[in-house]
Amino acid sequence: MLTLHQMHMSGNCYKVRLLSRQLAIPIALKEYGLFDGATRRPDFLAKNPNGRVPLLELDDGRCLAESGAILWYLAEGTALVPQDPFARAQALQWMFFEQYSHEPYVAVARFWLAYAPKAELDKKRHLVGEWHEKGNAALGVMQTHLAARDWFAGDDYSIADIALYGYTHCAEEGGFDLAHFPAVRRWLARVAGTDGFVPLSERL
Repeated sequence: MLTLHQMHMSGNCYKVRLLSRQLAIPIALKEYGLFDGATRRPDFLAKNPNGRVPLLELDDGRCLAESGAILWYLAEGTALVPQDPFARAQALQWMFFEQYSHEPYVAVARFWLAYAPKAELDKKRHLVGEWHEKGNAALGVMQTHLAARDWFAGDDYSIADIALYGYTHCAEEGGFDLAHFPAVRRWLARVAGTDGFVPLSERL
């Protein structure tokens, strides 16, 4: 069986759990603590020298890191990866956008404001304004796209939507007001209505 090395609260790990449920792919979960340093220990670094989760471990011992790469690997050949070349490229476009323009601000604000110890947060408070400014800019890009479309890549739900859903649906934990992005909120509801959907809080 596939093993997902993960932290349950992580949006990046949640993306993989959501995809696996929707594609009925059985995975075992190996949990790591948020502050226990387990991903920096030699046994984990031997699997992923970058010392981060999610990490997908295959039956033969090979390991694949980075949430977008894991989503693509698991979904290849399914309806969640568009077959049209342009729509496939669109999926990659939005997955790159999520990791470069969205996650570094929306997810980072969520971590520091909702999960980090207060003493550590106090050292980062001068960055909160920048996180919110750039995170809101990313949400604005999504709002513009979704004002005229239901999904991010082509005409159907895809791994691009899963990639962006992971941290957008919990953005308010990072101090973002999604009421300013009505098309994004409608899209979040559409994702939550897809077959096999499972919320972040649910244990597989």
